[in-house]
Amino acid sequence: MNLRLRILAQMVDQEARVADIGTDHAYLPIQLVKEGKVDYAIASDVAAGPLQNAEKDIVAAGLKDKIETRLGSGLETVSAQDRIDTVVIAGMGGKLMTNILDEAWSENFHFATLILEPNVGEPGVREWLSTHKYQIIDEKIISEAGHIYELIKAQKVESTIRLTDRQIFFGPKILKEKNQVFYQKWQDQLAYHQRLLSNLNKAQEKDRAHIRQIEDEIKMIEGELND
Repeated sequence: MNLRLRILAQMVDQEARVADIGTDHAYLPIQLVKEGKVDYAIASDVAAGPLQNAEKDIVAAGLKDKIETRLGSGLETVSAQDRIDTVVIAGMGGKLMTNILDEAWSENFHFATLILEPNVGEPGVREWLSTHKYQIIDEKIISEAGHIYELIKAQKVESTIRLTDRQIFFGPKILKEKNQVFYQKWQDQLAYHQRLLSNLNKAQEKDRAHIRQIEDEIKMIEGELND
């Protein structure tokens, strides 16, 4: 089990009822049940092939009675009767992730805990959490096999949790730690933003709004790197 999945597993509360959406060989549910952290989980995927692989791994682990596989899109595979309180969505874009959450939300289907690992578009995920009354209680930024991942755990609360632009962009908990991986990511991002700004300014028809956005983001990044 790789570092990313281990940390996702650590974020799951003891005795949670988990739905792993877009499951990867059911590695996460298998690990959670094996270590006695959870007693029931759903491993869900939109594609039949990956789900068949997950089923084989679940059977091989002897956990068919504790982990159910479900074929379908997003959270449509989960019903109120499942009594799921923790949803894990990892390894997809932030926009797709919030679309999945929005579809469930529109059906008045809410979950107590969300554990999310977007591979792009993290600020959009944090903004969704903030506006839907989820409080970010844990975040990790890690590097593994040449990729940088941000992992977010949030819990449903009674009132809207307002985040600053800075907290949405970088992550409120990640900002408090600012580890080596944080600096690695944002030094790379600063270089990318600077190249992008240069290209935007070279265009014959300039997108002023986009230029202002990139300039503002460069200022934020420089502020954090120099703090």
